[in-house]
Amino acid sequence: MARSKIPGPLERRHLVERNLGESRALQIAEAYLAEGRAVEAVDFLRIGNGADRLRELRRQAVESGDVFLLRAVAAATGEDPEPGEWRDLADAAAAAGKESYAVEARRQAQRGED
Repeated sequence: MARSKIPGPLERRHLVERNLGESRALQIAEAYLAEGRAVEAVDFLRIGNGADRLRELRRQAVESGDVFLLRAVAAATGEDPEPGEWRDLADAAAAAGKESYAVEARRQAQRGED
């Protein structure tokens, strides 16, 4: 079995907390993304100033109905999701059979409209 290029949980925490260079942070983010672990890549994209990749992940989160990914990207960028994004995410989640995500996204859309 090949060893993964991504850090384990404890090493990940230490890496996020220390002063990584941008290029190293982006390398780690890409390793997470290559393994389909987008939520874990977000912190490293933030550290590495990977704004374009964060925008792409935000779009993917909405299209795939992934509440956790949208929240992680929003926290990293400081840009709260708009009610329309939550509605689109809810529709995508419902279409993918992720009913609990759809319910949460609808709740967040309603909350943003109040």
